[in-house]
Amino acid sequence: MTNELRIAVLGVGMMGADHVARISSKIAGARVAVVNDYFTEKAEELAASIPGARVVNDPIDAIADPEVDAVLLATPGPTHEKQLLACLEYGKPVMCEKPLTTDVETSLAVVKAEAELGKKLIQVGFMRRFDNEYADLKALIDSGDIGRPLVVHCAHRNPAVPPHFDSAMIVKDSLVHEVDVTRFLLDEEITTVQIITPSANTNAPAGLKDPQIAIFTTETGRHVDAEVFVTTGVAYEVRTEVVAEGGSAMIGLDVGLVRKSAPGTWGGTITPSFKERFGQAYDTEIQRWVDAVRSGAETGNYVDGPGAWDGYAAAAVCEAGVKSLESGAPVAVDMVPRSSIPGA
Repeated sequence: MTNELRIAVLGVGMMGADHVARISSKIAGARVAVVNDYFTEKAEELAASIPGARVVNDPIDAIADPEVDAVLLATPGPTHEKQLLACLEYGKPVMCEKPLTTDVETSLAVVKAEAELGKKLIQVGFMRRFDNEYADLKALIDSGDIGRPLVVHCAHRNPAVPPHFDSAMIVKDSLVHEVDVTRFLLDEEITTVQIITPSANTNAPAGLKDPQIAIFTTETGRHVDAEVFVTTGVAYEVRTEVVAEGGSAMIGLDVGLVRKSAPGTWGGTITPSFKERFGQAYDTEIQRWVDAVRSGAETGNYVDGPGAWDGYAAAAVCEAGVKSLESGAPVAVDMVPRSSIPGA
């Protein structure tokens, strides 16, 4: 590895291009060395704006390139399995934007393939774990100052979604963040999921079941409910409230953490999109990943954040969620025990 981590960015749509700009202007110790995209002209235009960057047209060739130290995957989900397995084959640390893969079976296969290597190479882009407000909330829970959490309330609202967005994608692309938040904050797995579909928004595309209410039960019987509403027409809102035995705490009011056990006021405007709301989280996520990869040869761990197992767990919960979306009934989450895969 050279002094700067040489990164190949695969997929330079909205998220990939945003990461290219981030690495080029905000991240220390790394540079974009290779750009790849299905649309070659887009890749060439972007690479031309970055000193020292070049285009490699085939994604597997980009991963295998000897002048690439690490890979950032922002490609469509259906391509992830093959690309992640290539990263493992060539020993390249990889930051994979969610989903890990698009189904439970292939996600589990990736987990097992990484475990067989005996080192952590895959990090999954659940960026909320790096958001300062979520970090504060997690620290408060872990401190015990508000006692044992009993209930978590979540709200996830988007002003609009692309025309191809369907009802199952609300679960797999939007609710998946609340799945990871639940596992992150409570340190336990989700065991059952139920999706309730209220009266649909008349302003939503025809056939889209929006909003949706998800109800999770965790291993110790704690309750989590999440409202996901992706066609509000208003702005981008993400809130999380934890109700515990000795108090409660809420984030997502655009004023930082507000504890209801002490006086507080709040107000202001709502963030227009996820880029503004979680810009700091993305910056922190990528910087910490770069730092972990740069020190990975010494530690054997190239990950600082959610890994392949977290991607698999999210896929399993979302699969149960899609089944519940179809039936309206609670569905048990079908996961193999983590202990059954040494090194996972």
